[in-house]
Amino acid sequence: MLINWHTICYQIVVTKNLKCMEVNIVRIAILGCGAMGTVLGAFLNKNGCPVELIDNYEEHVKALNEKGARVIGTADFTVPVKAITPDEMKGIYDVVFLFTKQTANEVILPQLLPHLDENSTVCTLQNGVPEPFVAKYVGENRTVGGTVLWSATFSAPGVSELTQDVSNLDHFFEIGEISGKITERIQKVAVILGYMGNTAVSASLLASRWGKLVNNACMSGMSAACGCTFGEVIQNEKARACLSYLGREVKYCCEAEGYILPTLAMGFSPTSLGIKDQEQFNENQQMFIDMYSFAPGAKASMLQDLEKGKTTEVKMINGYVSETGRKHGIPTPFNDTVIEVVKKIENKELPLSMSNLDYFNDDWFTFDLYRAK
Repeated sequence: MLINWHTICYQIVVTKNLKCMEVNIVRIAILGCGAMGTVLGAFLNKNGCPVELIDNYEEHVKALNEKGARVIGTADFTVPVKAITPDEMKGIYDVVFLFTKQTANEVILPQLLPHLDENSTVCTLQNGVPEPFVAKYVGENRTVGGTVLWSATFSAPGVSELTQDVSNLDHFFEIGEISGKITERIQKVAVILGYMGNTAVSASLLASRWGKLVNNACMSGMSAACGCTFGEVIQNEKARACLSYLGREVKYCCEAEGYILPTLAMGFSPTSLGIKDQEQFNENQQMFIDMYSFAPGAKASMLQDLEKGKTTEVKMINGYVSETGRKHGIPTPFNDTVIEVVKKIENKELPLSMSNLDYFNDDWFTFDLYRAK
């Protein structure tokens, strides 16, 4: 039975009189302050919610302390912040927003444990579906999670670029309890995130996670596999076609788990991801064109990791889709291929190149390539 869970949206309006103390929260931290964590920390501090920024990149931490957190792109401001490295953590945190890569969880979560008590909350905003893994370390009673509906790129130590115009977003975050209950603590977390923008509290966190996987598995996967920007993926007809086939695999796996995909980023309907005929395929292709027209120069965080020679989260993103497909007997050749190509790039067996599209077998493409209007 498919579950079409509703989402309860709390329109959090921050005023000068609203303080984090009013929700009985004393110490808040963001653990993992790359592009996304830095932007979140900058907005929270700027709007009156003090939060510590924690990151292991010492040059970045030094720049944040000396020059403040600088946000460029569709926003432009600098705000003083307190930044530390993980080994400098002291005392107990009431709420910790987890923004590290999932690949760092086995190292960073044991470091965090001594700084949590029975009332602490860890809200993972990582890619993929990280809640079960985080809960194994910190306990399900401390774990909540959510998806982020805006994007950012790391520019330099102390500087991150907000790459998306957030002025038309209905909400910036969608968060929830693993159980789906609307609890007092999840509403408190929503209040904190409301210092950046409106926050939706979902009665089905995992359905929300599957919705975000449409973006992560599709565009992030192809940006990494082809070594190119979002705009270059959209401009290449075969690469863009892969987005639709990847999305269909996500949709089928989501439904096999008992969920219905929610409304996608920027308000797009997920219906066309079914791509049952040429007309629906063309409709879905145009959806991806429209969805990513705002940031043609943006690069997936997985691609940025590849450019730096780092291990990516491909196994936690596309790998989660493939693993779910195997569980339910659903073929996932496009997600499998993204994993194969990205791992070969990590191992220096393939270049960052559009030529990697050759790994996607032409026989898998059921419909004619869409020629954008």
